[in-house]
Amino acid sequence: MTQLRKMMLEELVRRNYAQTTIDCYVQTVAHFSHYFHRPPDQLGPEHIRQYQAALFTEFKLAPNTVNQRLAALRFFYVKTLKKGWSTAETPYPRKVLNLPMVLSQEEVARLIDSARTPLHRILLMILYSTGMRRAELTRLKVTDVDSQRMVVHIHGGKGRKDRDVMLSPVLLAALREYWHGLKHKPSDWLFPGTRGHAAEFPISVKTVYHACQHAARRAGLQQKKVHPHSLRHCFATHLLEAGADLRTIQLLLGHSDLEETTIYLHLSQRHIGATASPLDALSLGKKQEK
Repeated sequence: MTQLRKMMLEELVRRNYAQTTIDCYVQTVAHFSHYFHRPPDQLGPEHIRQYQAALFTEFKLAPNTVNQRLAALRFFYVKTLKKGWSTAETPYPRKVLNLPMVLSQEEVARLIDSARTPLHRILLMILYSTGMRRAELTRLKVTDVDSQRMVVHIHGGKGRKDRDVMLSPVLLAALREYWHGLKHKPSDWLFPGTRGHAAEFPISVKTVYHACQHAARRAGLQQKKVHPHSLRHCFATHLLEAGADLRTIQLLLGHSDLEETTIYLHLSQRHIGATASPLDALSLGKKQEK
């Protein structure tokens, strides 16, 4: 490990950044350095400008992803190297609001039923029934499943926030069935790594990703680009369509701002379909025949 990398890691850890953010920031600086074949502390504003342009033109990244990469470089220069950062010279691209893809309930059922293994099936069921993020899912512990209060405890979610979500009776029954089928019962992590489920570390987020990808292909949903976060969007949208209020959904998702949750109003068929088009209120004459 280079001294610069060690310094950056220390600054990130001191500020209690999430591990996913730490990995992203460190990888971004490494990619930046590799792109110019020079140590990052020898690169300046002109290199950042060229790199930002390349992220769009060469690597075809979305504006929101470019913003994330710039945030990583800004952290490196300001917090690690103690240098200045000019927002005028490095403007952040405008964010793009893309509506997420949402599966119907029938498609979600097909996805879960198409899981390749019992582990993959239970992972997909948890994602959909709780709306948790895949990183939160990998860090679940045995004691986080509270069958007395019928909740699942999520510790250290995005923003280092804890929250509780509902424990579906269907999910609880599926978890018990999955548990009875294990040769080695986990004592700490609910889903330990390795094939024998006996590791002292949890499964990786890649395991969750592959579970979703394999099931999507087997269900014939690969064209919809289904990924673990899609089930989080399905969870929120289907709750809204079933009559849940936005505030409740905000708390279940762990959103800091209610505005972030309102995106699901754009996805809910119940809300869209209940709104009449102004065209319906017009008194139109019959089309004149020529």
